[in-house]
Amino acid sequence: MLRLSAAVLLTLAFWPLAALAQGVPPPSRCVAIAEALPSATYASFTTPEARAPLLAEALADGDVTITYAGHSTYIIETPAGVRIATDFSGVYGTDPLPRVVTMNKAHRTHYSDLPDPAIEYVLRGWNPDGGPARHALVVDDVYIRNVPTDIRNGGDLGKDGNSIFIFEVAGLCIGHLGHLHHRLEDAHYGAIGRLDILMVPIDGGMTLSLDRMTEITTRLYSSMILPMHRHSTPISEFTGRMGDDFAVEFLSGRSLTVSLKTLPDRPTIIILEGV
Repeated sequence: MLRLSAAVLLTLAFWPLAALAQGVPPPSRCVAIAEALPSATYASFTTPEARAPLLAEALADGDVTITYAGHSTYIIETPAGVRIATDFSGVYGTDPLPRVVTMNKAHRTHYSDLPDPAIEYVLRGWNPDGGPARHALVVDDVYIRNVPTDIRNGGDLGKDGNSIFIFEVAGLCIGHLGHLHHRLEDAHYGAIGRLDILMVPIDGGMTLSLDRMTEITTRLYSSMILPMHRHSTPISEFTGRMGDDFAVEFLSGRSLTVSLKTLPDRPTIIILEGV
C-alpha cells in the first residue's frame, strides 16, 4: 500500500492556513494527494483503512448531506452549514435558498440568467468574457474549484464552454461532471485528482453515450457514484455496464449523509429517490 510521508501530510494539512493568510485559495488536497502517488493518474481508495494514511489531524471532519433535487441539481450541505446547488437553473434546490450555486450553459435547464440576488456566490462554468472559467473559492469549510471542459454546439465543440465542479469538504473530494460533452484526456484526470464521490449524467446521448460515461466513471473509480440527468434511460443500462466491481444500492429517500469514515468499502452506485 502506498503511503504519504509525514512531511507531505503536514504540508497538505497546513496549505489552507498559509494560503488564506496570503489572500489566495489553498491548492487542492485532492490533486495534491493524487500527484504525491507515483505513476498514478488518479487516486481513489476503496476502504477507509486505505484512505486513513492520507489524512492529517488538521483536515476538517463531520458529515456532509447530499440531496437529489432534480435533473442535474444535487444539494450539498457542509458540516458548517454551507448549502450548494449544482447545475442551478432556479427550478430545483431553491428552498431554502443555497448560498452557492454552480452552472453549466449546455442547456437552459442547467443555468439561470437571473439567479436570486440573495445567492451569495454564483459560479458559472463558462467565462462570459471568453477563455476558460477559473474558480478557486473557499466558503467557510468548503473549497470549490472547476476543471473547464468543451461544449458541443451542433457538430462542433466550443472551447471551455462548460466545467466540472469539485467540492473539497470534510476530507472528501466530491465531483460533479456537469453536462459533459466529450471524453476526458489525461490532463483532465490530472486536474480533477482523486474523487471520493462522483455525480455522473447517465442520459446516454445528450451528454455522452453510456459507454463513454462508463469509461470515465470506471477510470475515476470513486467510492460513491451518484447518477443524475437520467431522462428515460433505464438505470440498469448504466449499472449493467459498470460491471461486478461496482455495487448498486437503491435508497428510499432523496438524501444521504456521508463522511470520510462512512464511505462504502466497495465502489457503490447509489440511486436516490427521484433519479
